[in-house]
Amino acid sequence: MCRSIKTLRGSSKPVTDEEVHAAALQYVRKLSGYRRPSRANEAVFEAAVEEIAVATQRLLDGLVVRGAPET
Repeated sequence: MCRSIKTLRGSSKPVTDEEVHAAALQYVRKLSGYRRPSRANEAVFEAAVEEIAVATQRLLDGLVVRGAPET
């Protein structure tokens, strides 16, 4: 669906907050159809990006990646 979203799991480097936010932003843009929402939709658009970023980070933090050392 969102081919421009970069796979964040299994990276040799830790995933940054910026990468998680960018992925969440791309997802919300794709679903909403807005590259930039109108002022009337800006607050709900930004809230969705933040909620998805938090859920994404929680997912990444909880995944077990085979071959990766446990911390």
